[in-house]
Amino acid sequence: MEIIKSEDLSFTYPGQEKRAVDSVSFKILPGEFVVICGESGCGKTTLLKLLKRELSPNGTLEGEIYYMGTRLGELDDRTAACEIGYVMQNPENQVVTDKVWHELAFGLENMGVPTPEIRRRVGEMASFFGIHEWFQKETSQLSGGQKQLLNLASIMVMQPRILILDEPTSQLDPIAAADFINTLHKLNRELGLTILLVEHRLEEVFPIADKVAVMDRGRLLLYDTPRIIGSELKEKYQNHPMLLGLPSPMRIYQQLDARDDCPLTIREGRDFLTRNYQKEGRIQSPEREKPVRHREKEEELAVHLKNIWFRYERALPDILAGVDLRVRKGEIFSILGGNGSGKTTLLSVISGQNKAYRGGIKIFGKKIKEYKSGELYRHNLALLPQNPQTVFLKTSVAEDYKEIGKVMGYGKEELEEDIARIAGQLNIQELLPKHPYDLSGGEQQKAALGKMLLLKPRCLLLDEPTKGIDAYSKAVLRGILDNLRKEGITILLVTHDVEFAAQISDRCSLFFDREVISEDTPVSFFSNNNFYTTAANRMARHMYPYAITCEDVVALCRKYGRKSI
Repeated sequence: MEIIKSEDLSFTYPGQEKRAVDSVSFKILPGEFVVICGESGCGKTTLLKLLKRELSPNGTLEGEIYYMGTRLGELDDRTAACEIGYVMQNPENQVVTDKVWHELAFGLENMGVPTPEIRRRVGEMASFFGIHEWFQKETSQLSGGQKQLLNLASIMVMQPRILILDEPTSQLDPIAAADFINTLHKLNRELGLTILLVEHRLEEVFPIADKVAVMDRGRLLLYDTPRIIGSELKEKYQNHPMLLGLPSPMRIYQQLDARDDCPLTIREGRDFLTRNYQKEGRIQSPEREKPVRHREKEEELAVHLKNIWFRYERALPDILAGVDLRVRKGEIFSILGGNGSGKTTLLSVISGQNKAYRGGIKIFGKKIKEYKSGELYRHNLALLPQNPQTVFLKTSVAEDYKEIGKVMGYGKEELEEDIARIAGQLNIQELLPKHPYDLSGGEQQKAALGKMLLLKPRCLLLDEPTKGIDAYSKAVLRGILDNLRKEGITILLVTHDVEFAAQISDRCSLFFDREVISEDTPVSFFSNNNFYTTAANRMARHMYPYAITCEDVVALCRKYGRKSI
């Protein structure tokens, strides 16, 4: 019997004519690992929430959902709460208590489980997930990766039969994300737990999935094994945006039009290249590499930090310790690093939201304290925060945009033209009349970016700008940022998305031990890393050491040619 069965499921939000989920039918067998992917706003999150009765949104529902042969609405409360687990995208939204141990016990306490059993199950789960080392900590002291692992553990202690996850790695660094996915694989493999996962980062999840569902505008476009999904997307939907989101081995294979079996994993991709293509003749610096200038003149800098120290309270440890940073005018500078390392704090200090207790900050050659009466934020600096919801104040995206236009003193016609231009660039025209909180995570991210662009800043600070958005939207964002760079706008971004940073950056750096270290061009930076590097580089570095994108690998394969048979 199927553990989850959907029959002709449709859902429409109040006041909307277009269905968010449109005639979706599928079956999930016990023990399967199923991945759902698709463009931002295609209905993935809505579908997941419909499968968790307590989170089902308000609106018009048609069709049926069955859990173990019983209609979802007819399940008793205990079964619905315990057997169908749900992990949200933002770990902050799911943590409800102040202590780690209490978070683990909270659900069991609400179910009336006896205290000895609660202690046993909590202890077992804390040991399994490695939480025992921070078992007594305050939840507010945890990093994003620790909070997401705690959320997973607090659901697993309820002993669910199916685990539903909505982009659980979107806010995790590459190492933490890989660890989290490996944990899910272990739960699926060793416990037989059924897993339904929505994810944009497909490199790690495609190889371990039994089935993949591709959604498109509310409909279920394809539902099959990962390899069949890759080939059918290419054959039946040649220009579909999801082709850009496939794992790097599959994308490289498809662009080369090879006749060999399609690789799915990094190891299979390495073998595919070794069997079919000639190795680079000699090791040399790539033509795209530019020499790094270690010292720039003050007038060349948009952002200049010198020996910056910061802590949130006097008694707490330093978050920033002696940070030096020099960002040139008109460049895109990316900062990568682990969760909780201080990257977001650094942006808050640069933007003036927090004040360093030691060191100096200059924005376009002027000390930050010399900007008076909001001058810093008028066509000089804009910050897109990690949580896009925080930038919205009105009941629709359009009203928010109009309000910022009034604050900036734009004329009516100028504002309308700017809104239309930015909405067209970001392809968010349909989002303008909607309430910001009704949007998906990816849609919120794009709408918030649009509001920042309305400020027309000379320097744009971006905190995880690709969080929650699909591969096609990332490509659109790259084009927008590239055009801004051509216009002379400086962009400083903090990101966990190494693929995006490799494609868009002029320089990259790593934030570690409370400071910015190892500034370099993308090719040198990523080709010399093992974990903070791209899937394309891991796949091809044994043949093409300086290839860091799929396009690099494809170009070099064509340049050096196929092996003679």
